[in-house]
Amino acid sequence: MPTDPNPSPLRGITLKLISIVAFLCMQTFIKLAGSGIAPGQVTFFRSLFGIVPIIIYLGWRHELKGAYRTKRPFGHFLRSLIGITSMGMGFYGLMHLPLPEVIALGYTTPLLSVVFAALILGEVVRVYRWSAVGVGLFGVMIISWPKLTLFRQGGMGAEEAFAVVMVLVGAALGAMAMIQVRRLLVTEKGPTIVLYFSTFAAVLSLLSWPFGWQPLSAQAIFWLVAAGLFGGAGQILMTESYRFADASTIAPFDYSSIIFGIVIAFFIFGEIPTLNTLTGSVFVVGAGIFIIFREHRLGLERRKLRRVTPSQTPN
Repeated sequence: MPTDPNPSPLRGITLKLISIVAFLCMQTFIKLAGSGIAPGQVTFFRSLFGIVPIIIYLGWRHELKGAYRTKRPFGHFLRSLIGITSMGMGFYGLMHLPLPEVIALGYTTPLLSVVFAALILGEVVRVYRWSAVGVGLFGVMIISWPKLTLFRQGGMGAEEAFAVVMVLVGAALGAMAMIQVRRLLVTEKGPTIVLYFSTFAAVLSLLSWPFGWQPLSAQAIFWLVAAGLFGGAGQILMTESYRFADASTIAPFDYSSIIFGIVIAFFIFGEIPTLNTLTGSVFVVGAGIFIIFREHRLGLERRKLRRVTPSQTPN
């Protein structure tokens, strides 16, 4: 539900779309930095400089004092460890695959979050959402099949095939991170979760320095710093969007990123999406939107049931 006393769906949607553009700029800057940079090195810049706009945002809202106050430090650490691994795998794929493919494969995360919510949180998932998950994963297979040479003669030696696997595993870990965030939200504030994640991610990614970090040119540093700033700004804009409209209104606009991504990939990198990417994206996006619609309907039904169910408290 929106947290602002005067909800404005149009404002929320606008902020959401701007946040999507900010995240796409972040991805574009990472690709412009170069393909030979270690994922841990990219994650470090993204996390460290992503803290800057978050700190500014919390200061503007007068929420900086006590932003690190928590009773669940291990929960934040676990969420950060899962999230940073997911982020690093996604960045590896980003540097070795066309941008539209990375975006489309990333849509696996909300599909798998339904699966993990059922397995880990014990949520009841009925046949409609299970069917949507199946359709979405079928779309993912259509997108990734040309790259996956595992079942072909010669094995899975292609770098692109490995990148696809990394993105998909990263998406699965991203879904697990979402489950952990939902656990933390029971007692923790959203800004606290974001700030802890960015801080832990910067520290943990720095530990990967002995494993393949390399000297960077001034241009590469510029692009990575810009990626961090835009990534942090994207988190803020996304957070703000949910203050003005409920999730069921805003969430479907996540899928506009595939359209923006295709435009950016064509004009900046000369990348044209394949027929497999476009076809698979239709399945994945359709499944994701259906899941959002079903969760919205179930939420309305649960609220209606709570209103009509008589209190069990004795007089």
